[in-house]
Amino acid sequence: MPHSRWIFRSTLLAAGVLTAAALAACGPTDDPNPTGSSGSVTSTPRATTGAGSGGSQKPTAQVTDAAGKALCDAIRPELSNFRVQGPTLGGVGMNLIVHPWGLQYGIDVLGNKAVVDTATSKSCPDVRQQAIEALSAPDLASVIVGL
Repeated sequence: MPHSRWIFRSTLLAAGVLTAAALAACGPTDDPNPTGSSGSVTSTPRATTGAGSGGSQKPTAQVTDAAGKALCDAIRPELSNFRVQGPTLGGVGMNLIVHPWGLQYGIDVLGNKAVVDTATSKSCPDVRQQAIEALSAPDLASVIVGL
């Protein structure tokens, strides 16, 4: 029955969209001026510490080899689905992989979407390239939905 297949897919799509929205709502709430603090209301980027860091920069996430491998292992079996589903539904699928991965490994994917490209470039450049082609995107960071 072709109708039951569409009902299942639309239910799955709705669940995916709701999950992505819930993950986006769980974004970081690092308020530099919490209630009751004195100081200016404007925020400034956090300065990175380390040898030779003279200016303020956005901190880069450190992705372990295990975390990068886990992301690759999660994306690899979904590549054929991305090709069939196309950029829109495939993008939802990618977000459903990336956001839980970031939560599991303590990586702020919403604050630094490029971390997905960094991790996959290092751990599995072939999988990254196939995902980019299947999702018709310039890079994986542009597929990530967030605030």
